[in-house]
Amino acid sequence: MPAPTRVFLSGCSMVILLIGSLAACVQTAPPELLEAVESLDRDLVAIQGAEFAPTEYARFVQDWAALKGRMLAEEDVIRWPWEPNPLAAHLQKVQEEGEQAMAVATQRKEEERRDAEARLTLLDRRLRIFNSRVDEMESRVVLGQRPIETELLVRQAHSFLDQGLFARSLQATEQASTLIVAQTALLTTELKRYADERLVGTWRQMARRTIAWSRTNQATAILVNKADRRLTIYRNGRPVVSYQVRLGYNGIMEKRYQGDGATPEGQYRVVKKRDRGQTQFYRALLLDYPNAEDRRRFHKARRTGAIPTGAFIGGQIEIHGEDGLPMSQTLGCLMLDNRQMDKLFEKVEVGAPVTIIGALKVSNPVALALADLEQFEEG
Repeated sequence: MPAPTRVFLSGCSMVILLIGSLAACVQTAPPELLEAVESLDRDLVAIQGAEFAPTEYARFVQDWAALKGRMLAEEDVIRWPWEPNPLAAHLQKVQEEGEQAMAVATQRKEEERRDAEARLTLLDRRLRIFNSRVDEMESRVVLGQRPIETELLVRQAHSFLDQGLFARSLQATEQASTLIVAQTALLTTELKRYADERLVGTWRQMARRTIAWSRTNQATAILVNKADRRLTIYRNGRPVVSYQVRLGYNGIMEKRYQGDGATPEGQYRVVKKRDRGQTQFYRALLLDYPNAEDRRRFHKARRTGAIPTGAFIGGQIEIHGEDGLPMSQTLGCLMLDNRQMDKLFEKVEVGAPVTIIGALKVSNPVALALADLEQFEEG
């Protein structure tokens, strides 16, 4: 090959090598490091880094955005091979910030999960106890729609927990807890009379008078204890038989007006025996409600605005059997099963006294359930 040709090729080779060297010095970010940071970015979004590590995440996002802008601006920058790669150093810093944000977010999210789970577990236990005591007192109607609202909030709290929305789960848990506290306070206000020693003493005196009447007149009398849900038949001053009795749907309350579902308290008499075909129930003993004391309380309550405007005092309070069950849930009557009603019907005559009281002792089921609820709230 002629010398000029060899010189020409040699020169070309050097130019090619120089161009290759310059191409190798184009500023680039290491692909594996870039992929790692992009993965961190996605993971931080998934783990809710902005919520659980706001400071660390904001620093990462800010530097990551700045780096991406820098890479775009310097994509054609060429440096000598021996010069340091500032993009790689910047990317390494961003990766470290992302890893720190991930560590903080993971730890805080786990802490919040444990907190939400623990509080919800406590709420579940609290709600079970609350519902159990309310059912023991048969006082759910006193609370209106609040128990339903509470149950819905608890379900929401569980759903949010399952979805990883721990803050919302905690919020629903707190709202449900507040509702339980409010319901406990309402029950205490409405039913605290069952723990009133003076009132219980009055009820006890009423029971003694009824038993004494039975003994003096050698006759049958009936005593109903609302707190115990017991109807006891006395003969000659001695208890003959005792039955479990059902009250009106709001029977635990003191009856104030027609339609409140409460069972009245006081001293009454059987004014009529209604056999099968004479009553919408199986058999029934009609009481003389309202008596003079009931009317006095009703008119006083109406004057003070304690009962709805236009309310009536009502009537037709009976001790009856099970037929017509839906009606027993509206009148505030006393209900026995039909076999027990047959026995009561045979033993009791018109004119027999029927005394309905709240409780015979302060340590009655209603007062004990209330105390249990209050103690749990304090604990």
